[in-house]
Amino acid sequence: MKKSVEEDVFIPLYPKSTVEDKSSLHSKFQERRFWSAVKLLSNVVLWDGIVQEDKVRDLGLSKLLNPYLLLNILNTPLGLDNIEKCNKVVACLPERWFQGLKGGSTLPELLNFSQHLLQ
Repeated sequence: MKKSVEEDVFIPLYPKSTVEDKSSLHSKFQERRFWSAVKLLSNVVLWDGIVQEDKVRDLGLSKLLNPYLLLNILNTPLGLDNIEKCNKVVACLPERWFQGLKGGSTLPELLNFSQHLLQ
């Protein structure tokens, strides 16, 4: 899993003007790479409960969500596309990771993502 996260994930960042046109090759490629990384995130978190939780959280959140997925989400204009991306990422996260957290708090690795959701 670690090798896949480190070697297989690549989401290019293009200038906003390049990807605003959803039919452009750059935009389509960036979107395909994003959704591929979301699928990898969902596969990584499936190992929660089998592999040590801290290892799964590190791979899924610190090495995949924050450096790749979140960066793409933050560069996606606010609107339906952004909401869809956020919903898919949230759907990947195991509920048990949030048990025992006090209201209004989140996992440290999800702080930036949570702040984006609040906006």
